[in-house]
Amino acid sequence: MTQETCPNCERLAAEVTRLQAEVAALQAELRAIKTLLGLNSSNSNQPPSKDPPWKPKSERQKSERSSGGQKGHPGKTLKFSDQPDEIQTLSLTGACSCGTVWDEVDVTDHLARQVHDLPELRLHITEYQAEVKLCPNCGCRGQATFPEHVPGQVQYGPQLHAFTTLLNVGHFIPLERVTQITDALFGASISDGTVVLNINLASGRLQPFEDELKAGLRQQAVLHADETGTKVNGKLNWFHVACFARGTLYTLHEKRGYAALEAAGVLTDFTGVVVHDAWNTYFRLPGEHALCNAHLLRELRKLDEHDQQPWAGELRRELQQVYHAQKTGTLTNEQRAAFYTRFDELVLAGLEANPVQEPVPKRRGKPKQLPGRNLALRCQQHRAAMLLFLERADVPFDNNQAERDIRMACVKRKVSGGFRSEAGGRAFCRIRSFISTLQKQGLSVWTGLVDVFRGVLTKLDFSC
Repeated sequence: MTQETCPNCERLAAEVTRLQAEVAALQAELRAIKTLLGLNSSNSNQPPSKDPPWKPKSERQKSERSSGGQKGHPGKTLKFSDQPDEIQTLSLTGACSCGTVWDEVDVTDHLARQVHDLPELRLHITEYQAEVKLCPNCGCRGQATFPEHVPGQVQYGPQLHAFTTLLNVGHFIPLERVTQITDALFGASISDGTVVLNINLASGRLQPFEDELKAGLRQQAVLHADETGTKVNGKLNWFHVACFARGTLYTLHEKRGYAALEAAGVLTDFTGVVVHDAWNTYFRLPGEHALCNAHLLRELRKLDEHDQQPWAGELRRELQQVYHAQKTGTLTNEQRAAFYTRFDELVLAGLEANPVQEPVPKRRGKPKQLPGRNLALRCQQHRAAMLLFLERADVPFDNNQAERDIRMACVKRKVSGGFRSEAGGRAFCRIRSFISTLQKQGLSVWTGLVDVFRGVLTKLDFSC
């Protein structure tokens, strides 16, 4: 005799299963919300500008040096000039307390003080007069040639062109405010269109520089890469940077992925080491990879302090210690081998602490895994890329080079917003690449930009 199943029991069991699934889903959603609320710049990629003033914590280890300028630092004190532009003699007049008139006494010495100030700001107008002559024999008319930068009857000169370009591209001042500055300083009522024409002219003349820069980047052993969003005509586009210590290439593309890297024409042909932040697109590149461990330290801090996972805190401390030893030159082969072993042990502990999430009934797609498991899996999968700095002296611990170079795009976005057109964005990137490269090589940005408008390109050196 078969035992009949109670219909009420079946319904009750199904209801219990459904409620358990809902509870599990709500718990996962609650964990996600708590994680978002606990994020700041010290444990995630969130920018410090979104942190409350008491939140940021530095990963830098304290040293024995005091804060401020160190001994031997040259400083930047205003120095007395041996060649003043103007000398004003202050005559001593009146009489001494004994009644002697000072005008009748010879000068024995001078006490000097200097004021360093700007000269009178006004446009310097140069008129070019080309000689015209008639040949006395044949009557042919001859005329002297005007300089190349004087194509019309009246125009602005290369220094004003360079000034407006530096304000807009170098310091992110919007077009309208650039014209206000030139009007206030020099009485030059230029238009927005003139500033745009200056930028387009500089961009066109810097095409050979960009080609040379790309060739120089491909010859490096290590490059840094990063990207960030910006708006072009109201739509999301992406700044991409490929850089090293002596050169910076900025490009703009509507896509964030591999198509943007192909359009830039550097990283897709690069066979050296690319330092990046573990974004999947970079792993499609043909070169070797090194991951930014500053990102890793922040994620480990979040798991340790917010999610109470001890393995993350211990791995973070071990990584900081081995990096400090490697940086100071005290790391031995035995210490390196011991760290590798400990790294693997802690990653396995992370996988155990974050078990695989089972699929939720009647929910499509793969179940979302815990952040701790995702990080542990990344450490396991990309162990060699994370720890490449221990094997090669020319590979850095972090991706700070690219982080510093791409930061200007974030400042541009906050100060003056996006771009009105793709052409304007590409011109901005090319000129900004030139400015950043000049700064890295210790050359004058002002002189470089003025030379561009004079039709001369500054000679740059992209060797290591």
